[in-house]
Amino acid sequence: MIVGLLSGLTWAVETVLMGIVLGMSPFFTTAQAMLLAPFAATFLHDLFSAVSLFIYNGVRGKTKDFFKILKKPGCKWLVLGATIGGPIGMTGYTMAVNYMGASVGSVATAVYPAIGTVLAFLFLKEKVKWYQWVFLFLTLLGVYGLSYSPDLNVTNFWLGLLGAFMCAFGWGTSTVILAKCLKDPDMDESFVLTLRQSVSALVYGVIILPVLGAWKFIPTLFTVKEPLLIPVLIGSALAATVSYLMYYVSLDKIGAAKTMALNVTYPAWAIILTVIFFGDTSMLNPLSILCTLVVVVCGVLAACDMKQLFGRKKQ
Repeated sequence: MIVGLLSGLTWAVETVLMGIVLGMSPFFTTAQAMLLAPFAATFLHDLFSAVSLFIYNGVRGKTKDFFKILKKPGCKWLVLGATIGGPIGMTGYTMAVNYMGASVGSVATAVYPAIGTVLAFLFLKEKVKWYQWVFLFLTLLGVYGLSYSPDLNVTNFWLGLLGAFMCAFGWGTSTVILAKCLKDPDMDESFVLTLRQSVSALVYGVIILPVLGAWKFIPTLFTVKEPLLIPVLIGSALAATVSYLMYYVSLDKIGAAKTMALNVTYPAWAIILTVIFFGDTSMLNPLSILCTLVVVVCGVLAACDMKQLFGRKKQ
């Protein structure tokens, strides 16, 4: 439970750092740069994360063990989960942060546990209680209500909302798939994450960036007069790596519903960090605070079975 909660805190750090990166000048020089920003940033983010994980496995002497899982039958499901959670989910998340700002974007993407619950209902035939549908509706209502909060740095609410739903679908689906894969004792959490980040970076580098004509934009990020851009992006990737590792450990130990419920606290952490380190109090108005509480609390409740979460086991 503690590890699951810490996964939310470290993801909030990633969110704030990614917001700083996307606010730097290279992503606003032209209209094309603004369009390609989420894709370019996500590609480098996942690439740096994958490299750090290969180094981590190498230091632990686990590199050979990682390549062994590529031969397992369940590997194809890991690749599917990685593709959905990475290129779809992470791009959507970056779009939400880019167009809504770190605070609002983090709140908007917090609907993913509720979406994950719906997907589990549709594809895994898991039972969803009536109150979970009610909480899901309230969660979505809370996200929409954020667009009417005053003094918020929302540049394009509808593109941000599209990104939030891409993120929710990608992360919700990926969590359901990975939860099943982690039941295999050979599927170490770091191996699963290494494969996820590597597949995501490959899909971006080989398919998405060439299709968008965005490869020419990548080298400019290393040559612009923004000395902190790459270090902050690497810091964001490392924070994401730590968060994912904690998330997968929690996923393996206590299951998908409880883990998503704990991880989804990251919007509250992101708002606190933004206020403390940047003095940004734009979220501290009655409507936005109310909507944030609705999204976080109802998102948690929509993902949980009350009897399983709070009920006592029979002796």
